[in-house]
Amino acid sequence: MPKVTSVIVPYTTYLRVYEPLAAFPEPERDHWARYAHRPDRPSYQDELRRALTDLVPTPPVPVPVHESDDAFVLESDGVVHVCPWRTRLRGWQALGELAEDFPPPVLDALLPPVLRRQAAQDYERWLTDHPDARPWIRTATWQVPINWFVLFADEEREYAKGSADEAPFLRYRTPMVQARRRVARGLRALRDAVEEGPLIDGLVDVGRWLEEFHPRSLVELNYGGLVHALPAGALEDDHSAADVAEGIAALRRGDDEGAGAAYGRLVDRWRSVRDLRSAN
Repeated sequence: MPKVTSVIVPYTTYLRVYEPLAAFPEPERDHWARYAHRPDRPSYQDELRRALTDLVPTPPVPVPVHESDDAFVLESDGVVHVCPWRTRLRGWQALGELAEDFPPPVLDALLPPVLRRQAAQDYERWLTDHPDARPWIRTATWQVPINWFVLFADEEREYAKGSADEAPFLRYRTPMVQARRRVARGLRALRDAVEEGPLIDGLVDVGRWLEEFHPRSLVELNYGGLVHALPAGALEDDHSAADVAEGIAALRRGDDEGAGAAYGRLVDRWRSVRDLRSAN
């Protein structure tokens, strides 16, 4: 369980893929094998602290100069799995999405246009040598995208209330084969019931991303810093993956009323979270 710290926690959620060591070519595999046994591996709070430190200087550093060689590590059934941070790649990608979140005057004040242009040019040059690069981690702020919940079942939910010394947490974790199967079933049900739209597009995108990884990987949805924006009771009662699964099952059997009820619960639960984003 994550420790409570004084670090400012962004209200960010994470979709992570942990690949087995066998998925990595040498010498990267050897690096991660040695890394997994380090007693001083940094935590996700350390990753946040480093990112925030880069934004303090004037001018700020929007993207790390060097790629991170850190990762999240977990062991399952005796097999070590690794989720590389790839902070630089994720920084470039997040920078390209900022225009969707901030009006131009605010964005220019946060990160001057010259810095953004330079970062974009650096990313283009880097991509010519790394055309197949993809992150092991996806992030979302002030929400968990509905299509992420499609990957998980309610029985895979892990929740801890937290204490004075421990932060609460909520996460789901599932084998890659299950995540892919649920994406395929969800897409069939949605396409049979509704027209093309953002939910289908988002699920197609997530499905394509999952296909990039080893079939024995593990997929994790972690509420991350968003737990600090949710009242304890709301977090404990949050069974969004179950609601999504119920809604898809209702669509599959032609029960529009049941699907609408499940979707309504999701909307009601997450509306208050989204409203916090624009609150003073």
